[in-house]
Amino acid sequence: MYGFLIAVGVVLLLSIVWMVYRIQTLVSVVKGSDKKIASGSNKVNAFLFLVFLVAVGGLMFWYSIKEFDNYQLPIASEHGVVTDRLFWITMAVTGVIFIITHILLFVFPYKYQYKEDRKASFYPENNKLEVIWTTVPALVLTVLVITGWMAWSDITAPAPENAHVVELMGYQFAWDIRYPGQDKVLGDNDYRLTSAINPMGIDFTDQKSVDDFPSPKVVIPKGEPVLFKIRARDVLHSVFAPHMRLKMDAVPGMPTRFWFVPNKTTAEMRAELKNPDFNYEIACTEICGRGHNAMRRVIEVVEPAEYQKWLTEQKTFLQMNPALAEGIEVEVKEVAEIQ
Repeated sequence: MYGFLIAVGVVLLLSIVWMVYRIQTLVSVVKGSDKKIASGSNKVNAFLFLVFLVAVGGLMFWYSIKEFDNYQLPIASEHGVVTDRLFWITMAVTGVIFIITHILLFVFPYKYQYKEDRKASFYPENNKLEVIWTTVPALVLTVLVITGWMAWSDITAPAPENAHVVELMGYQFAWDIRYPGQDKVLGDNDYRLTSAINPMGIDFTDQKSVDDFPSPKVVIPKGEPVLFKIRARDVLHSVFAPHMRLKMDAVPGMPTRFWFVPNKTTAEMRAELKNPDFNYEIACTEICGRGHNAMRRVIEVVEPAEYQKWLTEQKTFLQMNPALAEGIEVEVKEVAEIQ
């Protein structure tokens, strides 16, 4: 009902505006001013272009400086330095062009506003100018694209053999986390095995799965490579860890990956920010449904020795829920019990 009333109100408002315009046109015809090419409003509008340029341009610079710390977060990974450098180079190149073109865009209407004693110049072509403004942007964009491609290739290349593996599975509306056990290899999974007690669909008939364990948060060591293996159970999600400069989509049926080296522990970042409550986090950056905002997980970066100690304290899926062992072969159960 409210939507209908709003729609009716919008239609009435547009009708009134149109009627006012028609009345103004008829009045101009009666006065004979409709034959006049330029009026006083021409100068006003030309001046307002300059006002808009100064006001909005000033607001943009003021807000960008004021909120700089909120959108330029401290870097907590080695590759983050590379991606930030590429970002600011791209921002500098495109930003300078943006500012120059918009100054010209708003100054020209003022400088070349209509005047009865001035005639526009006819300037049909300039081949030299055409070549310059086609070649220069092409070369600049080529350099930016190639450097970006090189950085992206390094990030998405196979992880080092000693990388610590963490599996992240997104679903509406949470992240589940799985670590490999002592064998450092994740076991198989199969979506057909998904159930209330096995939400990740882990195949426990695979011996590599028996020592896998869950965690309520992502714990990773400082200064050592970490490989995120990412998948989704239902719809498209996206793993986003802003301080790590990490973002990778979680796609149903198409596992993805992202490896990085964290270089600041959580404790070090808390000291740097002077915020004892700070935590790194993973958030979902794909609108995946009504509970999208709930898809968050804490990342805790610790020293390598503390990480190894934490690993020894974790319980496997089978230890936490023996019912998961039902239906698996006796040999696998024996391996699980030994481990």
